[in-house]
Amino acid sequence: MFGLRSDGKRIKNLPPIQKIMPHIMKARHDSQNLFKYPCRCEPLDAFIASQKELGVPYNYMHLVIASLVRVIALRPETNRFVINGRIFRRDKIMVSFVVKKSLRDDAEETTVKLEFNGTENIEDVKKAMDEAIAKNNHLDAKNNTDKLAKLLTSTPNFLIKFLVGFVKFLDKHGCLPKKVLKASPFHTSIFVTNLKSIKIDYIYHHLYDFGTTSLFVSMGKEQLTPVVSSDGKELEIGKVMHLGIVTDERFCDGFYFANTLRLWKRIMENPNVLLERLDDIVHDIK
Repeated sequence: MFGLRSDGKRIKNLPPIQKIMPHIMKARHDSQNLFKYPCRCEPLDAFIASQKELGVPYNYMHLVIASLVRVIALRPETNRFVINGRIFRRDKIMVSFVVKKSLRDDAEETTVKLEFNGTENIEDVKKAMDEAIAKNNHLDAKNNTDKLAKLLTSTPNFLIKFLVGFVKFLDKHGCLPKKVLKASPFHTSIFVTNLKSIKIDYIYHHLYDFGTTSLFVSMGKEQLTPVVSSDGKELEIGKVMHLGIVTDERFCDGFYFANTLRLWKRIMENPNVLLERLDDIVHDIK
């Protein structure tokens, strides 16, 4: 209420143009920027192979999420969100992703949200991910997200509409209970969907107007494709995984986003840096 929220702190020292943007573009679907990152897989494969020799199995999902946690820790403006015409900063890094309980058309799926402080290395991220997936991928597993959805949908349809509208109203005004915020996968720093796991290419996934998700990353299935050699002189065949990225443009400028993507690219090209923990994260302005 009155600009106060339990999941973020309002940023007051912003340039006038940034302050007015949320009032010009009031919804996330009105302020989405879409771009594609063709990620070369050879450095990822080399890292996975070297770690496998040490008895530590990693996959692309581990690398993508660990690298995103590192990027957000070093580029704190990407951990902001816009709601009710105000821009907020988060103190924690939260990552949401979907877990399919089995690879069948009729199988249920659930959403997992993990919380990080930003200093974690890839081993820490992998441990958190693997534990969450193991806990949620069997058919009778029910997490807090599932329980919240069941509670809201255990009423007649007209009441569901009212309850969801009431939850949105509370969220808009910063009155949503902490338990609901913790259970909601839509109140997160970034949402990641792994379409590679079901063997299809990336998509540009929309940002939800409900909640606070400001970034969405979609992983596509890797493929062999012509690429320019490292010296820039000839074409060669490379293994590429396309990532579709959707951002909310209102909370920081395009130059900041561009430099953030360059940092992410450098990390993905040298994933060994993720083996070290950060001593401290970069903090956002107040």
